[in-house]
Amino acid sequence: MSDRLVLDRFIPYRLSVASNSVSDAIARTYEALFGLTIPEWRLVAVVAEEKGITQQAIGQRTRMDKVTVSRAAIALVGRGLMARDANPDDRRSHLLVLTDAGSDLYAAVAPKALELERRLFAPFDTEEVAAFTAMLRRIEAAARVLEEDGAGTRR
Repeated sequence: MSDRLVLDRFIPYRLSVASNSVSDAIARTYEALFGLTIPEWRLVAVVAEEKGITQQAIGQRTRMDKVTVSRAAIALVGRGLMARDANPDDRRSHLLVLTDAGSDLYAAVAPKALELERRLFAPFDTEEVAAFTAMLRRIEAAARVLEEDGAGTRR
């Protein structure tokens, strides 16, 4: 690590660029094949796994902001892919659930998502992908600690 910031060697920047590149490539596929934005797909996937989840919980799990989650939910409900059910634990919020059409869409998109992942990581061997995944989880944990500590705002 150097004392001089060179953006192209700054790991947080490289992570962001790589993430955006992957997201952009996937977004074009989801939009062309299924008419979904990345936030909409993330909501569909999370709701499919959770079988009923609040928008706040989706935001926490995906790290998407409230406005992005809300807009995606409104769009998906409007398209009949998702429904809002009463939340028995909190009357102030609703649980998002997939409709039958949303479940059918998930069943069509999920295999495509896995195929895109396979194609993206095909040049890497299994051990590299496992190590990369483990490192990403450690980076996320370290970032949470930074966030809790005020992200270096202390002097």
